[in-house]
Amino acid sequence: MQIMDELNRDIDEVALTLRHFIKEKIVGFKKKGAVIGVSGGVDSAVILALCVQELGAENVFGLLLPEKESAPSSKTLGEEICESLGVAYEEVPISPILEALDIYNKKDQVIKRTCPEYDPKIHETSLVLPDFLSTGAVNVPYLKLFKDGEAVAQHRLKASDYLEIIGLQGVKQRSRMIVQYMYAEKKNYIVCGTTNKTELALGQFVKYGDGGVDIEPLADCYKTQVYTLAKYLNVNEEIIKRPPSADTWSHYTSDQDFYWRMPIQIMDQLLYGKEHNLSLDVIEKNTGLPRETIQNALKHIERVETTTEYIRAAPPTCFINR
Repeated sequence: MQIMDELNRDIDEVALTLRHFIKEKIVGFKKKGAVIGVSGGVDSAVILALCVQELGAENVFGLLLPEKESAPSSKTLGEEICESLGVAYEEVPISPILEALDIYNKKDQVIKRTCPEYDPKIHETSLVLPDFLSTGAVNVPYLKLFKDGEAVAQHRLKASDYLEIIGLQGVKQRSRMIVQYMYAEKKNYIVCGTTNKTELALGQFVKYGDGGVDIEPLADCYKTQVYTLAKYLNVNEEIIKRPPSADTWSHYTSDQDFYWRMPIQIMDQLLYGKEHNLSLDVIEKNTGLPRETIQNALKHIERVETTTEYIRAAPPTCFINR
């Protein structure tokens, strides 16, 4: 079997199913439309297009939520997709929220502990993990410093500093969600999420941040399928070609550099093979990877899924009146 063919087949039916799901949930929740955080990335562009097709542009509202470390292209591409679909939108910078919480200063302090030469006036920063296919299961985070677009230093990040950095960065997504719900409640709309199946499996979202939404239409669509949907829906080519990113670092950091640690086509084929209990022979023929690498990668994915289970979990309830 060809895994990529399976992932990309019947995309018209997939799009129709997603559209009907969106409409059904909005009607069920007795809401009038959908608010979407538009990032300039392919996931939010696909959701925006699906909502417009099913609900009409007049019942969809886009929010551009930049902060001072966002890439300029996030705003430009977000505006372009909203305007091309006829969707009303508003830009609400979240930097004032982050500054009020002293997020930028606290993050700089952590970076300076790790990178003594760091100067926020001249350096951009990025958080990366080693490429899995070339290094194996080594899961050591590094802070990289960039000057004038060129990498000038790389330092290993201590576990305690890594956790602090992740907590500080998560405030960005959680701040964006606060704004989205403020607008959604004003309009009697739902907040429509944009997390896909690949991200969900790997815990590649922030709990009660980009994961804190009313519906997640793409939660059973691998990232590869999202790209196929984007082409089917005629999403701007520049958005499709743009490397996906959480866009929370001053130096644009792709999801492949931090989350996937391998090309997305390989990651999705591994996830699909794991989900459908495909043999190593089939996965090997599809990915072209050595059998030992596949086995190590599947173990790595299993570990990631286990350690991020709490992110996907709803708050447990202690039942006493039963």
